[in-house]
Amino acid sequence: MTTANSPRSSKLACMDWEELHTNLPSLMTFLTVARLGRFTAAADSLGINHATVSRRISGLEKITGQRLLLRSQSGWEITTEGREVFEVAEEIEQSLSKLVSENTRSTVTGTVRIGAPEAFTGHVAVPVLARVQREHPELDVELFTSTQRARQNRSGLDLEIVVGKPEVPRAWERPLLEYQLKLYATKMYLEEHGQPTTLQALQQHRLNYYVEAILLVQDLDAALTKLPRMRQGIASTNVYAHLTATLAGAGIGLLPDFMAQAQPDLVPILGDQFSHPATFWAVVRQESLRNPAVTAVYQAFQDYSGRPAGVHPGAGPAIL
Repeated sequence: MTTANSPRSSKLACMDWEELHTNLPSLMTFLTVARLGRFTAAADSLGINHATVSRRISGLEKITGQRLLLRSQSGWEITTEGREVFEVAEEIEQSLSKLVSENTRSTVTGTVRIGAPEAFTGHVAVPVLARVQREHPELDVELFTSTQRARQNRSGLDLEIVVGKPEVPRAWERPLLEYQLKLYATKMYLEEHGQPTTLQALQQHRLNYYVEAILLVQDLDAALTKLPRMRQGIASTNVYAHLTATLAGAGIGLLPDFMAQAQPDLVPILGDQFSHPATFWAVVRQESLRNPAVTAVYQAFQDYSGRPAGVHPGAGPAIL
């Protein structure tokens, strides 16, 4: 574990590391905010109020003399100095977890934190993780759902699932699952509004898809460039809202094929005239690869995607 005499960056070299180590509530609060990205979410997770979270973070920044968090479009991100403090907090958390679990008979213990889009979470992650937990009863899993690019800075997530090939320094990336974005509508909607037979005919219809102004995932945004300008249906940051809106007859949905195919009321539109390929990628920071729990979870996702079992994440590229 890091000690008060350990070397640190020049900005933090004069900090009282002994005081930091003894400020456990603030460190754990900072750790939770860094992982969840929001004060309110951290407050709910810890069972405290927003003001207490803010006060603890301010106190921690006073001890360090540096900003530890910066606000971004996706929430609070860790600064360079914050990453050093984050590592200290994580070391303490791991030591405490080891004290609690050192007598367990399970070979895979601890908590794995995963960030993934809603579609992957509901259709892949939850069933797979339920099986992993049956095999490893001492394993805990925390799932954070969002559809965004992989964070460039270390975020406290052990494993991120993103759409499209990520570019993250000092991280390992591998494709997990390919799918297609296609157009779907209900039979009732098509009877009322007519079935488009060409791409240009789509201009007379509403599209249920992401909020275009804040869509940050390039592969998902690129799908729109293949379509003519359509009227906006129900736009949402949640893919399940696209599905529900389409089932409710609010327009045509641009949906992952694996979600739509499970709905007997949905009819594919335009056939081979339109589809957009996309891929779920796994992103794992190098330090997380040393954690057997993270490796076990990744292996389960890998097995689901149909690749050969027994391939370690660091063993080189694998083929879908």
